[in-house]
Amino acid sequence: MAVTYITPEIKALIGLEGDPQICGEPVEGSEVRRFAQAVMDDDPIFWNDTHAKNTRYGGVVAPPLFPLFAHRRSPGSPDPLASAAIDPDFDGFADLMVTGLPSVPLPMLPRLLNGGNAVEFYQLPRLGDCITARAKYLDIYEKTGRSGTMVFIVIETRYTNQRGELLMVSRVTLIRR
Repeated sequence: MAVTYITPEIKALIGLEGDPQICGEPVEGSEVRRFAQAVMDDDPIFWNDTHAKNTRYGGVVAPPLFPLFAHRRSPGSPDPLASAAIDPDFDGFADLMVTGLPSVPLPMLPRLLNGGNAVEFYQLPRLGDCITARAKYLDIYEKTGRSGTMVFIVIETRYTNQRGELLMVSRVTLIRR
């Protein structure tokens, strides 16, 4: 008989929304330019004011995936990678997720895999926008395969601007095994 990891405590997390995670800084031109360079998108809509004024956006905008990476730790807050010096098994991922959600208590399943992402875009962030992320556990379920039982954690994060307008929705499936 297969082992089950989905306890009533874990089931209770399904549907739970985290606190809103508000970006510490508004969207800035230099950050947008660096992000566009990092993703190798030379479209002048992301950096050239003169060009961007004559587009349907009327100004510089950020690339579609920018909200996923707009959150940075606040000055003076603890370094999330400090655990790497203490714990040789630290994967560097779990503590870096900006979700506002409590972690799923699965200490017996230490491995973490990305099971896939799905993203829906609604509008591009504009310079000066203040991005807020709000995450929710959509589902937590398990499957048993050749390597044993795995727990799938589906998180939906909605990104909005300061006017509450939806920028994008991201759904990530994490696999613990």
